[in-house]
Amino acid sequence: MADHEFTKLALFHAQTDPARKAARDLGEQITFVPVDEADCVVALGGDGSMLDALHHMLDTGRKLPVYGLNLGTVGFLMNRWHGARGLLGHINRAKTMRVAPLRMSATTQSGETTCYYAINEVSLLRETRQTAKIEISVNERVRIPELVGDGVLLATPVGSTAYNLSANGPILPLGSQMLALTPISPFRPRRWSGAILPDWMTVTFRVNEPAKRPVAVVADQKEVRDVAEVEVAIARDKEMIMLFDPGQALDERIVSEQFVH
Repeated sequence: MADHEFTKLALFHAQTDPARKAARDLGEQITFVPVDEADCVVALGGDGSMLDALHHMLDTGRKLPVYGLNLGTVGFLMNRWHGARGLLGHINRAKTMRVAPLRMSATTQSGETTCYYAINEVSLLRETRQTAKIEISVNERVRIPELVGDGVLLATPVGSTAYNLSANGPILPLGSQMLALTPISPFRPRRWSGAILPDWMTVTFRVNEPAKRPVAVVADQKEVRDVAEVEVAIARDKEMIMLFDPGQALDERIVSEQFVH
């Protein structure tokens, strides 16, 4: 028996033809309500649509479970599209998955501070042809005095199969309570390929020679340019809920991804 029973659904959808058509088809079966009246959100599209829905929850403070339906390309964070009929039944039989985002606080060279959240990862990237030079501290202890390369990222288990994996970072099982610290095209130190950290630790990045070698930071899709220092830590008070069909849960997908060849 389901441990939840949702009755009021809000809808987010990508601005693509497949997602718009699916939204129209679902609208013939279900009367969707505004987010502030809903008890669950349906996201149609690819992984970007799921991230958009989760970030809307974070931005508004209305944290509702999100059930995604894949009408995009990869859809790693989504469920399989199974047509317009029976949506409520699928949602109410779905498995609950809790994920905590990263909280990123970035201070620019001019002294302005901006805070954003990231479901997948926080990445620091060089802005020009000059390589970035970044000091990395963990819990206020300097671990890498100077990383020279294109940049560095800190990924959650949810994000470990995204940009982190393409940068040769490790896949982290959901529930591992770990974070992946992964360099991006590193030049120095030669033999450092990254680290796996307990998620209660705080990571601080300081940009060396920021005027000559400017660096931007991106929290999922939100960017701050010309940063001087970035602090990143898990935000347990912002925990989100994702819903997955039985047998399609994100933890199983993350395990399966390690056997793809």
